[in-house]
This record gives sequence, C-alpha cells and structure tokens, in this order.
Amino acid sequence: MSETVSGTGWLALLRQHMQRHPFLSASLGCGLLALLLLLSQGFMLESWSNASPGLRLATLGGLAGFATTSLGALPALALRGIPQKLEDSLLGFAAGMMLAASSFSLLLPGLDAAGGIVGSKSLGSAVVVSGMALGVLLMLGLDQFIPHEHEKGGPCGPGHERCSRVWLFVFAIALHNLPEGMAIGVSFSQANMAVGLPLTTAIALQDIPEGLAVALALRGAGFRAIAAVLVAVASGILEPVGALLGVGLSSGLPLAYPVGLGLAAGAMIFVVSHEVIPETHRNGHQTPATLGLMVGFALMMVLDTALG
Repeated sequence: MSETVSGTGWLALLRQHMQRHPFLSASLGCGLLALLLLLSQGFMLESWSNASPGLRLATLGGLAGFATTSLGALPALALRGIPQKLEDSLLGFAAGMMLAASSFSLLLPGLDAAGGIVGSKSLGSAVVVSGMALGVLLMLGLDQFIPHEHEKGGPCGPGHERCSRVWLFVFAIALHNLPEGMAIGVSFSQANMAVGLPLTTAIALQDIPEGLAVALALRGAGFRAIAAVLVAVASGILEPVGALLGVGLSSGLPLAYPVGLGLAAGAMIFVVSHEVIPETHRNGHQTPATLGLMVGFALMMVLDTALG
C-alpha cells in the first residue's frame, strides 16, 4: 500500500510548520489581507483608469515602498553581514527620515488643512493632536498583539516564547511598514503631489536599509541566502496594505484628512522612539547612529523643499 497523506494530514503538517516558523503564518495573513483589500477595491471600481487619483497614487506609492524593501534585501544574496556600526548607522538614517517625514510631510500639512476646515489654528492643532493620539493607540494595541522584543523589557506579545530573537526583529521591522504605508496612503488621499511625493520618496529610501537589515539578520541566524531575501521581501507587504488603509481612513468627512495625517505621524513617531532608536543604541553605537539620524533628517528636509 503506497504512502499517501490525507487532506487532514496535510493540514496537520502545515499547522506544525507554521508553529515552527511563525512568520510564515503572519506573511500568509498579511498576504490574504492585501488580496482582500485589492479585491474589494476592484469590486468598487470598474477599472484602474476609473479609480480616483488618490487611490491610484496611494497604491503606486505603497508598491514603491514594497519594491525598495525588496531592493534593499537583494545584497544579502552575496553578503552574510555588514559591520554592526554600519548597520546601526543605516537604521539611524532611516529613523531620521521617518521623523522628518512625520514633521514636514504629515504634521505641517495636517495643521494647515485642519486650520482651514475649522477656521482656527488652535482647534486645528487639537484635531491633528487627536489624530496623533489615535496613531499611538493603534501602535500600542499592535504592541500587545504582535510578538516582538524590547531592549530592556525583553520579549513580549502573544507567542513570543516560540520566536527566536531574529524573528522578533523581523516582526518589528514588518510592523514598521504598516504606519509607513498608512502615511503614504493618507498623504496621497487628496491626490496632492506636494504632500505625497516627498513623503513617499523618503519612506522608499529608508526602506532600503530596513530590507537589508532584515535579510542580513536572517542570514546571520543560519537561513539560506534565497530564503532570507524572500522573507525580507515578504516583510514589505504591509506597505501597500497600509497605503490602502490610509486612503480609507482619509475618506469621508473633511476632517478625516487632517486626522489621518496626524494618525500616521503619531504612529511613525511612536515606532521610531519605541523600536528603531533603541535598536540602534543596543550595541553601543549611539554616536554613529545619531549622526545617521541627523543626516536622514536633513536629507528629508531637503527633499521636502525640492519636491514639495
């Protein structure tokens, strides 16, 4: 009698494999969410040409972030690692760009939009601050449900005991991509290139070192080169997913746009302070990481001036 595996046997094997590799289930879940969002947009729109300009630009922006994450992972096919000081400096550079993008491309346009809608600068500030609070609450909620690791508090989140430190790092980087994608979607929701283009350019640029960091971390953990690159690429799928969510958040009421800008800014600033900066300082390379942050901040400021 030949050996065969029944349908239930395949399910059992898949379940065991997902338990050993929790990122697989997370990737599949994110991919399913992306597919459902894209299908829902497809049912609402007759064709791509009939889609709203904001939706088209946000989708392209999210895909650009996904593409640069993938591009950043490719050198891991040949490299097994880079000096830790250089890696921390690159992540510091990414953090600086995220901080500047939050300030110049999210908060300032949000304040202008909110002030024009409510007719008061102080009330407009309150609207944007409420959006920031929502962004922080969103990330705090995800912080409780996504397994990851803090420098001082140790691993936390459901299922963290089944994840090695490298997987916790991968989860953290993947989680960064959600507010980044949301920021792209919100910035393009009004089809305003002056807001969306510099922000998307900054996020796409800083996704390159993030993609490389994920791939090299996996290679250092013993993954084969192609597997490390594929997982790093998968971590960027939350960019287009977040972009579609950002467009949805900014539609409807006029105040939804400045609130959405504040939400994306609050989420990004939270991620930088809560995860990225502590990670760059964990190995004693505070000075080069801080210098990288300053360079990234300055570059984003120049990009915002040139492209905005």
